[in-house]
Amino acid sequence: MRSHETGSAPMDRDAGNGWEVVRPLGGTSLDGTFLDGVRIAGFRDRTASGLDMQVLPQPAVIVVIGLGDDPVTVESATGRRPMRSLVAALSPGPVRVRGERVECIEVRLPPRAAHAVLGISPRELDGSVVGLEDLWGRHGRILPERLADAATWQERLTLTEGFLAGRATRAPSMAPEVDGAWNTIVARRGRIRVGELAASCGWSRKKLWSRFTAQIGLTPKRAAMLVRFDRAAQALHAGVNAAETALTCGYVDQPHLHRDVLAFAGCTPGVLAGRDTSAG
Repeated sequence: MRSHETGSAPMDRDAGNGWEVVRPLGGTSLDGTFLDGVRIAGFRDRTASGLDMQVLPQPAVIVVIGLGDDPVTVESATGRRPMRSLVAALSPGPVRVRGERVECIEVRLPPRAAHAVLGISPRELDGSVVGLEDLWGRHGRILPERLADAATWQERLTLTEGFLAGRATRAPSMAPEVDGAWNTIVARRGRIRVGELAASCGWSRKKLWSRFTAQIGLTPKRAAMLVRFDRAAQALHAGVNAAETALTCGYVDQPHLHRDVLAFAGCTPGVLAGRDTSAG
């Protein structure tokens, strides 16, 4: 989950600050399947330093499955809500997550996988963070219980992979044209016009706009902006200055980079670069 951190560790980085981070040995077994591109990791706050995280948009739907006894608190425009497990949309708006003694499994779902695993279009997340039980009902309770009872992290990760694969076999698939359009946006790093994108899948601009928005949850233009912002955020955090970031990430100029960072992150590029931001 791309984030700003305050006194806590990033939730997807194999490094310090008291966090234990575990990923599947040899990579996930889901690669090369319908769920290609899904990423899974386990996290545990070993030193009880606490989590205080401002969520940033990224080109993936994030599922966090809580394993500990204490829920996290999700603060958004709609108020404060405790959640043991949650789902964050591609562009969830201003959201902050706080918690103590956090232990969880995090799953990153590309839109096609999210469409299959969640059982709904990412659009139905309505650009927000929702409780996993609200989407999965009793399965939103059973899976965390099974994971908490597992003896090792690798067993937990394997159980999660199996659960995701099982859900995907029963779910409706995304239109191949929409999936192809998303993959083209990612491959081009957001540097593609909607007309060119429509031509690549053989649809009119109007049809692409309608179908893509319905199944992805963002317009094609907004999706391209998000992918470009994601790359820029990683560059800024890595220490690349704003001018060079704007040039290498396909922005017309530095003011356009400033505009997008402000829209997605709610801060300037300089502020974003100075904060501890995890990268997937």
